[in-house]
Amino acid sequence: MAEQNKTILIVEDETNIVDILRFNLQRSGYATLEAYDGEAGLKIAREQNPDLILLDLMLPKMSGFEICRSLREAGNPVPIVMLTAREDESDKVTGLELGADDYITKPFSMRELLARVGANLRRFSVRASAPAAGAAGAMTVAKALSIDTDSHQVFRDGGAINLTQREYELLTFLALRPNKVFSREELMAQVWNYGYVGDDLRTVDVTVRRLREKLEPDPATPTYIRTRRGAGYYFSSEE
Repeated sequence: MAEQNKTILIVEDETNIVDILRFNLQRSGYATLEAYDGEAGLKIAREQNPDLILLDLMLPKMSGFEICRSLREAGNPVPIVMLTAREDESDKVTGLELGADDYITKPFSMRELLARVGANLRRFSVRASAPAAGAAGAMTVAKALSIDTDSHQVFRDGGAINLTQREYELLTFLALRPNKVFSREELMAQVWNYGYVGDDLRTVDVTVRRLREKLEPDPATPTYIRTRRGAGYYFSSEE
């Protein structure tokens, strides 16, 4: 069941795919907006403020990569789910590194797409509606690292670090459970809210790498988010 009054922007240049997505999303209770090229998609995203964007990467006039980069650089946190060709692994990684939240590969089942749309909307709603008072507030999770769960900001040595929503959620999940190792499958279930299989697990690796680049003094030798070979990732509070 779709959340009430949620609007999905579809940015896709293949008319038949747009028609299928529009029909199924509206049948599931969502309102939809459509754009058939990148420039129109970015304009609608800025002016109409959709609740989620389904974004093809290869578009006329402006690529999905450029749209994603532009929105994130402007501080727009709207959930972005990329639509990618199955063989384009590098495209998935690039999109995630630019700040996309999720991806689904073509051809996709509508049931899976609707599940991912719903999960991303729920995650975003929970974060956006977090109370300004009565939450845990600022907490030091390591010697130089702190998280303010009221403002959803992360600080290292007193300086703010700009994280995407997914990066913040992954860091907070691990930091609240220091030294506990989680497999990629467990992180997918706990942070992404649904299970992945196969190469989808690469999403976790990309997000961890982005976090390390932003948090760690030396990302090649991480002190916060560490790898337990053959087991998974964990947050170390020891520096």
